[in-house]
Amino acid sequence: MKILICPLNWGLGHATRCVPIIRQLLADGHEIVIVADGFPLAFLKQEFPFLRFIKYTSYSVDYSSRKSQVLAMVFNLPRIIKGIFKEHFWLRRLLKNEHFDQVISDNRFGMWNKKVRSVYITHQIMVKMPEYLKLFEPIVWFIHRLFIHRFDECWIPDIKENGGLSGDLSHKYPLPKNAKFIGILSRFQRLEHVEPNADYEVVAVISGVEPQRTIFEKMLIKRYRNQPFQTILILGQPHKLKIGKNINNIKLVSHISDEEMAALFLGAKKIVSRSGYSTIMDLVTLNCFDKAELIPTPGQTEQEYLKLVHS
Repeated sequence: MKILICPLNWGLGHATRCVPIIRQLLADGHEIVIVADGFPLAFLKQEFPFLRFIKYTSYSVDYSSRKSQVLAMVFNLPRIIKGIFKEHFWLRRLLKNEHFDQVISDNRFGMWNKKVRSVYITHQIMVKMPEYLKLFEPIVWFIHRLFIHRFDECWIPDIKENGGLSGDLSHKYPLPKNAKFIGILSRFQRLEHVEPNADYEVVAVISGVEPQRTIFEKMLIKRYRNQPFQTILILGQPHKLKIGKNINNIKLVSHISDEEMAALFLGAKKIVSRSGYSTIMDLVTLNCFDKAELIPTPGQTEQEYLKLVHS
């Protein structure tokens, strides 16, 4: 089959969890084309330089620098809705000019079409709301369910038993009729016999949407710059050259390979990262979750919930 893969550009997590899917589809002999932009585009080009890429902008968001993202998301909503319609009609035009057998969308609501088998990937069947908006949670779940039913299938990257890793996010409410659990997805799944790299006591991974990504980076530099042990900060910027710089005992690198990151995780005494779902799947896959400090993006209810449920 000829398959179109479309990850959302809200950080790197949506792209990283597409990696094992792409690898399996390639192993099965399918032709893969990737639609992406920003960090996901740069990351996937490094992972699969031999594939064809189409650059198309997904609906971006701007987070607030404050401790709540509610107002920020309200202001972003018109842009998101416009982006959903734009990408839906863009896909329609693409399919008129080029044949695809399947479209796999990771959280891009508009990437479906009635004339081609469409798959939607999400670990959030329901969206966690702040405490003062809990009343609206069932309504948001119902609206999301309507979007999901536009697709032929919904793949949930989690296990069904005992609440899995996503907890309420995919286990609290009834699943859409087209949804199924497909197991944990991690770019580290194919790695075997990785030699731990113990050069750094602390390994910190920076990720997320601006300005919170940069705020997190500055916070960790301040925390570790005067510590006597070695720390490495992986900045999550695959679009930049792999050049490192030092601040006292901290080494900062823009991006590293999967093998290098796995070796650092395995050799570190402590791992610091945002509590994003893809990161949690990666840490569990490498059996490193017990030494992780998860720091949620302030006001990002999904990450705050994941931090709470995995503490």
